[in-house]
Amino acid sequence: MKKIVTFGEIMLRLAPNNYLRFVQTDQFEATYGGGEANVAVSLANYGMDAAFVTKLPAHEIGQAAINSLRKFGVDTTKIVRGGDRVGIYYCEKGASQRPSKVIYDRAGSSICKASVADFDWEEIFEGVDWFHFTGITPALGDNVAEICLEALKEAKKRNISVSCDLNYRKKLWSKEKAGQVMAQLMPFVDVCIANEEDASDVFGIKASDTDITAGKVNHEGYKEVAAKLTERFGFKAVAITLRSSISANDNDWAAMLYKDNEYYFSKSYHMHIVDRVGGGDSFGGGLIYSMLSGKDNQATIEFAVAASCLKHSIEGDVNMVSVSEVETLATGDGSGRVQR
Repeated sequence: MKKIVTFGEIMLRLAPNNYLRFVQTDQFEATYGGGEANVAVSLANYGMDAAFVTKLPAHEIGQAAINSLRKFGVDTTKIVRGGDRVGIYYCEKGASQRPSKVIYDRAGSSICKASVADFDWEEIFEGVDWFHFTGITPALGDNVAEICLEALKEAKKRNISVSCDLNYRKKLWSKEKAGQVMAQLMPFVDVCIANEEDASDVFGIKASDTDITAGKVNHEGYKEVAAKLTERFGFKAVAITLRSSISANDNDWAAMLYKDNEYYFSKSYHMHIVDRVGGGDSFGGGLIYSMLSGKDNQATIEFAVAASCLKHSIEGDVNMVSVSEVETLATGDGSGRVQR
């Protein structure tokens, strides 16, 4: 069985019920999630040996975050305990032309105050085949960026495949800072994952004739983006998700994989969204699973997109689907008819 390690922050998610706004609600639903943790859950659900690494306080809220991963079969034994708080994010779901909103309350969390000495990557990477992180994690602070760099160096020493979802978050750092830090990390990355905006925001590489706010995505432009990213950093593969936003509830969803000097485009799905948060993470989990399972390039991108499409129908951060459910959609049955 292939073994994957993901590294990042898991947060307490507080969300008003249904489509209530922050200023309307007097109740918040409490769940847990975070980019790399969500990827680990997807991979565990697909039957892979997935471990999540972070730092969490030793109190009950930290334990609750760990338990939220354990119930899906994620290995939490390498999580470091210490510090004072679990990061929080508030999520207000958008509807129609009103966008979703996220408010972070994560300053001073355990992982934000972690040090290089907290993590023994030689031990963590024993027997590991794949390492995954996102651009959210080094954005938490220079100390966390340094931890990421140490992890990447150790991964490369062991010939572990590395994937990174660029995941630019303007509420965490500037484009300039992101470009500087991520440029230092990218030479260690084999598989780069990005969306329509990430390559432009982080590295200034833009797709031509594209306007995502108007729902216009130019496939030819993203071929150029993938080629330029590969030329600059030497990636073995680049995957770019292509989202046409019609409204907060309705999106068209597809992706492209650039590998072996060839471009592979998935089919496109018209989605009516239940919960968009975690959509990119579910794509990453599907991509990693497909690559480790030996699927061909076209099947790989089809599986990843189908997995993410299904996630958009599920409340919360994590994608709770099986391989067979994803493959059913990926191979053509998107009817949504009752399965009896």
